[in-house]
Amino acid sequence: MNDPLRPSSSLDSTKRTPSLDDAKATTGAVQVVDNKEIERLRKVEKHSSVFTIVAAGAGLISDGIQNNLLTMTNVVFAQLYGKAYTSAYSTQVSNALTVGTILGQVSIGLVCDLYGRKAGILISTACIVAGIIIATAAHGAHGSFAGFIWCLTVGRGLTGIGVGGEYPSGSASAAEAANEKMQRHRGPMFIMVTNVVLSFGTIFACSLYLIVFAAAGGTDANYSTVWRTVFGISVIPPLIVLLFRLRMVNSKLYRDSAIQRGPPLLLTARFYWKSLVGTCGAWFLYDFVTFPNGVFSGTIIAQIVKAEGHEKVIKTAEYQLLLGSIALPGAILGAFLVNPLGRRNLMCLGFTGYLVIGLIVGCAYDKLLKVVPAFVILYGLMQSFGNLGPGSVLGLASAESYATAVRGTCYGFSAAIGKVGAVVGTQTFTPIRDNLGPRWTFIVAAVCGVVGVLVTFFFVRNDLNGDLADEDVKFAAFLKSRGWDGTMGVQGKEALIDREEVAGSSEGKAEE
Repeated sequence: MNDPLRPSSSLDSTKRTPSLDDAKATTGAVQVVDNKEIERLRKVEKHSSVFTIVAAGAGLISDGIQNNLLTMTNVVFAQLYGKAYTSAYSTQVSNALTVGTILGQVSIGLVCDLYGRKAGILISTACIVAGIIIATAAHGAHGSFAGFIWCLTVGRGLTGIGVGGEYPSGSASAAEAANEKMQRHRGPMFIMVTNVVLSFGTIFACSLYLIVFAAAGGTDANYSTVWRTVFGISVIPPLIVLLFRLRMVNSKLYRDSAIQRGPPLLLTARFYWKSLVGTCGAWFLYDFVTFPNGVFSGTIIAQIVKAEGHEKVIKTAEYQLLLGSIALPGAILGAFLVNPLGRRNLMCLGFTGYLVIGLIVGCAYDKLLKVVPAFVILYGLMQSFGNLGPGSVLGLASAESYATAVRGTCYGFSAAIGKVGAVVGTQTFTPIRDNLGPRWTFIVAAVCGVVGVLVTFFFVRNDLNGDLADEDVKFAAFLKSRGWDGTMGVQGKEALIDREEVAGSSEGKAEE
């Protein structure tokens, strides 16, 4: 009888059948690899929460710049292309980012629940970088102006997908990381790395334009060189923040509570319908007012500035910088007031500001046009109230109102409905201004303020400053009571982190 371990004469003598000792050795090698991987992941996890919070803030700086770049670019294009750059083209390019944002919020919101926050964040960053490159290099075939506009539209749309993905992935992960490191101060910290940073977008974008204008020759600057340089520089922040994001792991909340297969969307809607009405409705109203006023603020100011040519562009940028500077304190104040006042009350206060300032500017519009600084200050105060209330709280409430398993999806959906409001607002802004008069854009903002207070008061919870893990427990209990028998928790390498912790604690108890 042939020995199965003895080399066969018909085979290469260097080959042999694996023995039991070989199998044990292989198992041991796998165990060593697993242990090394666990050790690496646990070392990364020690600093992952910090990386996540810092990266969320740095990433949203980039988003803030992208959201505000077109404000000044529309003014530059009007000077560069004249009547060829029609209001239809302006609206198309402006809405490209918004439509892309909606797609990103919904799709990447699902991705970051199913595959993890890190996956959603990396996809978002890649889209932003690719979109900026396409927009910066935009040209039409054979010099076609329409082709140039469409190329720019595609680039801005792809950028929008990335910007939209930042909302559910970056912001949700920041809320979870802050919950682990500083639960009592989660609200203020979240606002500082989200809304405050986004509010800097206007300041950064305008400052960048002014710096590039000066570097390109001031009043003798070439417009095409200026806007392409500004767009090109804007690709640097997302590339830098990518280094931080490669060093993060998903939060412990996500590792414990994720539903990566078969998320129960209908049961989720049944459990969270009231919160969805609140966050979606309030976000729609906020973006309906804020977004068109942000996009067209440069055009509005340019129309009342008494200057022409390059001087008009520079003056408009300076007033835009003032406008952004006035709006910024509202976001900072929101971070300080969110815990003492509560989420719901602070949102109501912000929407009330829309009502008061909107009516003042709307009723005194003709007189204010004669004093441009006064107009800009009141305009900025209205935006500051928006930053104080809904701007600061909407993202926070959308992160805190929902369980970890569906946080990305519900957050992304709420933000997407908000951006639908932005599209509707952008599309109706010009018709309202042209048919009813410019003052009515502010009166409509006042009406939205009233509706915003009502939606917030009746549908947004005011008990959102507790441990996010408690919401996970409530959601899991609801699913179980309705017969859902799915599994929670991550699959793959990151699951090893917590298994090792459990094993370690078990060994400790056994020794005792």
